[in-house]
Amino acid sequence: MNSTTRLYLIRHGQVEGHEERRYNGHADVALTDLGVEQYHQLKDRLADSHISACYSSDLTRCRIGAGIICEQFRIEPVYRSELRELNIGIWEGLTWQEIQSRWPEEWQARLGDLVNYRVTEGENLLDVEKRMMPVVHEIIERHRGQDILLVGHGGVNRIILLNAIGAPLARMFNIEQNYGCLNIIEYYGDGRATVKLLNG
Repeated sequence: MNSTTRLYLIRHGQVEGHEERRYNGHADVALTDLGVEQYHQLKDRLADSHISACYSSDLTRCRIGAGIICEQFRIEPVYRSELRELNIGIWEGLTWQEIQSRWPEEWQARLGDLVNYRVTEGENLLDVEKRMMPVVHEIIERHRGQDILLVGHGGVNRIILLNAIGAPLARMFNIEQNYGCLNIIEYYGDGRATVKLLNG
């Protein structure tokens, strides 16, 4: 039996309010028309793959895409709250500019320690990793030797990719994740992983 597991990891499509850099976190923001179209393009792109299971964040911007793409494979997406984006606490829904003007010292403190800094009522990167990576490993184990789709978020996807290449969380923003992008990671039976496509 083939023990190589292929993960098709996508970021949700473009969301409303994307014109200004902002933190949406757990807020359930809507997709733009382009965001929905990006999912249809991904559906066509993945049409010849052999995806047998799909997991998705339970936020609407991911659920919609999981539904669009999985219809052709006749599989029901599994929605997991653990796959949600970083909870950015009291900064949720605010633009970077608003945050910098209201909390300049906290903004700088977070930039100085992305891994450990926790916004009030929110999570830090270690919290997110602890919340979602056990679920990702569980999915890989459950579907050993299969092709799987995971519909996630910019931050969540970066953590999965860093984990695959063995890079520290501090390198988070060395990886780009555009709206509607596709990443491909192959996991081998001996525990190794290879990123085959990044931000495609």
